[in-house]
Amino acid sequence: MRGADLELLTGVSRPTVHPAGGRAVVSVTHPSLAADATIGQLWNIPLSGHAAPRRLTRGFRDSAPAFSPDGRLIAFLRGGPKSPSQLMVVDAAGGEPVVATDRKLGVTEFAWAPDGRSLAFVSRDPEQGRYGTVEGIDPNGERARRIDTLKYQANGLGYITDRRSHVYVVSVPDVWAEPPVAPIAEPDGSSRPAPAVATPRALTSGDWDDSTIAFSPDGSTLAFVSSRHDGRDDDLRSNVFLVPVDGGREPSDETGEHGSFSVVAVAYGLNGALYFSAQDVGQGGRDFVAKNTALYVIDHPGAAPRLLTDPETVDLTESEIVAFRDDSVLVSDRRRGALVLTEVEADGAARRLTDDLTVVGGAGAAGGTIVVSVSDAATAGDVAVIDDDGLRRLTDFSRALRAAGVIAPRELTVTGRDGYPIHGWVVAPEGAGPHPVLLNIHGGPFAAYTAALFDEAQVYAAAGYAVVMCNPRGSAGYGQEHGRVIRQRMGTVDLADVLDFLDGAIAATPGLDAERVGVMGGSYGGYLTAWTIAHDHRFAGAIVERGYLDPAAFIGTSDIGSFFSDEYTGTDPSGIAAQSPQAVVDRVRTPTLVLHSSSDLRCPLGQAERYYAALKRGGVEAELVIFPGEDHELSRSGRPRHRRERFEIILDWWDRHLPVKARR
Repeated sequence: MRGADLELLTGVSRPTVHPAGGRAVVSVTHPSLAADATIGQLWNIPLSGHAAPRRLTRGFRDSAPAFSPDGRLIAFLRGGPKSPSQLMVVDAAGGEPVVATDRKLGVTEFAWAPDGRSLAFVSRDPEQGRYGTVEGIDPNGERARRIDTLKYQANGLGYITDRRSHVYVVSVPDVWAEPPVAPIAEPDGSSRPAPAVATPRALTSGDWDDSTIAFSPDGSTLAFVSSRHDGRDDDLRSNVFLVPVDGGREPSDETGEHGSFSVVAVAYGLNGALYFSAQDVGQGGRDFVAKNTALYVIDHPGAAPRLLTDPETVDLTESEIVAFRDDSVLVSDRRRGALVLTEVEADGAARRLTDDLTVVGGAGAAGGTIVVSVSDAATAGDVAVIDDDGLRRLTDFSRALRAAGVIAPRELTVTGRDGYPIHGWVVAPEGAGPHPVLLNIHGGPFAAYTAALFDEAQVYAAAGYAVVMCNPRGSAGYGQEHGRVIRQRMGTVDLADVLDFLDGAIAATPGLDAERVGVMGGSYGGYLTAWTIAHDHRFAGAIVERGYLDPAAFIGTSDIGSFFSDEYTGTDPSGIAAQSPQAVVDRVRTPTLVLHSSSDLRCPLGQAERYYAALKRGGVEAELVIFPGEDHELSRSGRPRHRRERFEIILDWWDRHLPVKARR
């Protein structure tokens, strides 16, 4: 795979399954270099027979499909090249979609009412005078912002206190009505107005964000997640609230009195019980480091939540909750580089439905049929149905990508210097070698490499580099103890693990050149790369991308600065300095490329600029590359042309400092 093959990376949304079975619908997206954006449409996927998948819509960016309860309609989100996503409804048999919302800042999520006559949705409500609400006032002409909270920005979004997200309900438009026509002028010069989109009704309001919605089975109540408690500026708590759909009373907090939760997902089961997943963030509400997300159930309104999964061994952080049988739901457990689809019953009994090599990105269920979106070593995204024989693939959206060249990773476990097992993968080029080696370090740190196709490893391997990547202590998917051991000890056992895995991978994999190695990583991976080259000088070059490089300067500049450094590196100045790459930058001798995005609010640009300046002032060969308009997610969801350019810059750096064929 080459950088220009980005367009072949196909993403598949969570499937929606027709209530009568027989077919599913997904959104299929991919980066487009021509549009310089991610584009996508809805696809119809037959679940049996010989009919082929077919495109159902032809919008610029159609996503998040959901069948109506009777299966006659499909609601979805449609975005344009320069316009936010709006809620649309289309006949499930096909036809022209009808607009259901015209929100200034778009719609982020929605849910069908059980009677199919209305839709709830979440949308940000802009403060008057901002975000284009007044014609002629651009962002630089808006009045000053007066801020009295520590949480006022979000990466990829910007300011949030003047555009809070709230929950609304809107009637479903009639997709079978005669289509509206443009107004015509009357003889007196007047004109008839064009039919308007229905006015939504707000269910929530206030100076907080409400999201993650689910209707009760009888449609009378809507569950959502919000942080409305006193002290919300100083902690990470969020709770499950219930609000009557017809109004009449304020939302009620169903979880705040029963624990210290940071809620991730919420859904009603078919039996009417309310399920939610959450981290337990401790008495102070801030202990988030390597806390696995567990599943809870509220059997009836007012009941105390019951814990259904063991947070030490099961992690549902990347999982939605899907109603399945009367007394069970489907969730995805993050485990050893996979997302394992798991059925959890109301008594906590669990049954795994997929293997340890497949990443289940989303699941849909109806009438006992389970359809999933999956990725693995051979596909970036496909659709499968779960039957008696396991996963049965229904699509092959990555056929062209495999034709361009995909190298299967080799799974490996290395025993570290202290006897600890370190799990990871090696993606090696074809041929005998010797191949130069790139040690890749993931972000997070409570994240993980998986067994699924990884575009970065594929591009580097196709260029002739062996890519070594592992999940050191601090990573997710190996239990909470594995993740929490680096709390206020960053750069200790995690550094030992990545170096031990590098040595073990070189020894165990034929054709890898131990004398020619480079190191690179982004976010926390940028942190550990910068920390590594201050302590180990074997590397021919390094790439520090969107790095967490100066914990002290993180506070007050990052969108997570109010808590991240406090919890990961502590509050004692000497302890912070003992874990700070900026504090030991004077030890670096390795040529270093520093990559960053101008609009990164997670690891602000100043982190890179200070680190780069210190490298240059210390006489280290260094280069700073800044991508305009991009945020922390450049490598995953940035503009396709910037993503391609990023690959070109990275490969150029390695060609200069670690060429595939050693220069004599």
